[in-house]
Amino acid sequence: MSTAIAFSEYGGPEVLRLSEVTPPEPGPGQVRIKVKAASVNPLDMKIRSGLMADVIPARFPVIPGLDAAGVVDAVGEGADAAVGDEVLGATAGGSYSEYALLDLPVAKPAALSWETAASLVTVGQTAFRVLAQLGVGAGQTLLVHGAAGGVGVVAVQLAVARGVTVIGTAAERDLEQVDRLGATAVRYGDGWAERVKAAAPGGVDFVFDASGAGVLAESVALTGDAARVTTIADMAAARHGVRFSAGTGEEGRSLPELARLAADGSLAVPVWRSYPLAEAARAHADLEARLGRGKAVLLP
Repeated sequence: MSTAIAFSEYGGPEVLRLSEVTPPEPGPGQVRIKVKAASVNPLDMKIRSGLMADVIPARFPVIPGLDAAGVVDAVGEGADAAVGDEVLGATAGGSYSEYALLDLPVAKPAALSWETAASLVTVGQTAFRVLAQLGVGAGQTLLVHGAAGGVGVVAVQLAVARGVTVIGTAAERDLEQVDRLGATAVRYGDGWAERVKAAAPGGVDFVFDASGAGVLAESVALTGDAARVTTIADMAAARHGVRFSAGTGEEGRSLPELARLAADGSLAVPVWRSYPLAEAARAHADLEARLGRGKAVLLP
């Protein structure tokens, strides 16, 4: 037996409980890892609360978590890794656990810490995917809502590296951080659209909404075309004719490049705080209280 965090009903952070579970067995193409670090993502909290019940119905008990990094300790037939390899990737069946399964393990560069490796997966792949869907390129202007959040931070850096002019909305306390990433920071809240216009007098070509803060109508007005706006966080997307970008199953293809960029210092993924696995409920509570200034990580 091993330990994992699980929940058997929807609710607040208190429904997360340390449980004894049977370690999962890898299927064809899968590997099982001894988890060294598991990332906490906003989607974990939305699933736990029941907010996503219509989209991602739970089959209780649920082990939360989307991604992890660790050491391979068992392999399925045809798996692209060997026992003892250090890997990272998206998990099948949850990552808040001592052991987890990966469908597409990616080698962890030696220079990458366990915490950063786990934190990179979902936010990196999501940012990479949305930039590709938008088709934004050098010489164009991109507005990123939620530029100081996990996905926003990566999207800003990837876009700036490609020669894109980036405007990023963020809270007052995060404006300096967004500026350091190479974007022009704009305070969100009432009047944000006018502040963006002032920061980008040549106009905005594309908008990436990573905030879900009810900014779609004005974002479409800024670009003049709903097809130039994509959100990962606002369920009202269809009402505005905007694409809601969800996972395509192809994200794993970008992960080796993202890991390389993070390892050589070209891509920063800020890790705010690490928690023992048993304190997953506290991690959720802290993030829901908006105390975080970067990624939160669980350490089994």
